[in-house]
Amino acid sequence: MEETKTIYTLQFWLLCLSNFLFSASFSMIIPELPDYLASMGGKAYIGYTIALFTLTAGLSRPFSGKLTDHIGRVPVMAFGSIVCFICGGLYPLIHTVQGFLFLRFLHGMSTGTKPTATAAYVADIIPENRRGEAQGGLGIFTATGMSIGPAIGSYLASTVGLQEMFWISSLFALFSILILMRMKETLPKAMKSKFSLRLFKISWDDVFEPKILPVFWIMLLVSFSSGVIVTLLPDISKLIGWHNKGLYFTIYTIASILVRIFFSKSSDQYGRIPILLISTLILTASMGVMLIDLNSFTVVLSAVLFGIAWGFNTPTLAAWTTDLAHKNHMGRAMATMYIALELGIGLGAFFSGIIYEGLQERIPIPFILSGLFAITSFVLLLNYFKNWQKNEI
Repeated sequence: MEETKTIYTLQFWLLCLSNFLFSASFSMIIPELPDYLASMGGKAYIGYTIALFTLTAGLSRPFSGKLTDHIGRVPVMAFGSIVCFICGGLYPLIHTVQGFLFLRFLHGMSTGTKPTATAAYVADIIPENRRGEAQGGLGIFTATGMSIGPAIGSYLASTVGLQEMFWISSLFALFSILILMRMKETLPKAMKSKFSLRLFKISWDDVFEPKILPVFWIMLLVSFSSGVIVTLLPDISKLIGWHNKGLYFTIYTIASILVRIFFSKSSDQYGRIPILLISTLILTASMGVMLIDLNSFTVVLSAVLFGIAWGFNTPTLAAWTTDLAHKNHMGRAMATMYIALELGIGLGAFFSGIIYEGLQERIPIPFILSGLFAITSFVLLLNYFKNWQKNEI
């Protein structure tokens, strides 16, 4: 692809639309899950709602990365959407804590597969010097879906009921599958393999791409805060009198979208690491604000700062991954990046759930941990920055 050609092709727009529907599908149900689990007697397991989901997503990554590099990007994307479609329709049929937790475990395969193949697809169709811009553009649709999803989910749950909300989330996933049917495969035929069970035999080389180790550590550290947010914000929203438990998610996603619109080219122009240095400081501030006092002002301010930080973090880390990865192992590299993401979110959700246990006075502790991890990532980036200046990274 020539540099003068537009990167915004039909394939790119179809990918964006599919990602929007997929993101809206699985995020739509998030704000209502804690209360839904509590209604079945599972209040003590709220932290597992996100932790189990991200655990399976992480476990799926080595398989999705290998399959993406062998059978193609589109089939793996389709599989992720199919899992989301099936699981969304099963929630209304589950009425036990054990059944709910098992379904959350299965549902995680959706985000363990589709984003890996999606990121590899973008790397295939976008030139290297514009990947930050492309990841930012794709991220706008993803973030919009994740923003609209929780707000729609809470609205539907309060107006038409939880059962209908779950079915509509399933319908969104179905539409994302139908769009994928119009997309062309980008994995070269010479690199393709026929599907076989042998592809599910995973070695350590399939699990981890060492070339992107810097990305892995930064993603792991900063994503801990996301696990804390998705676990605690539904309850925090109720504490400060917000009726829509998805409002925080909407605010931070709008902020994230604005960053992607106006600064999508920033990491292409100034470098991945300088942008990440700024974003990790903003993330630290977002977590710090939550320690001042829990009221509408501080929560909104935290949401805005959180959105700005992730508006820079997500596309920049994805673009940095494609910079460091070998083109024949792009799926594996993306899988490694997402393993760090899922691991960070899962740990954040798990520990915040264990620490919180419904006790309001414990809420600041997970945010302190998130801030400390964000500062640690900043220190690591300073070290990487010295190497970057020497053209070693």
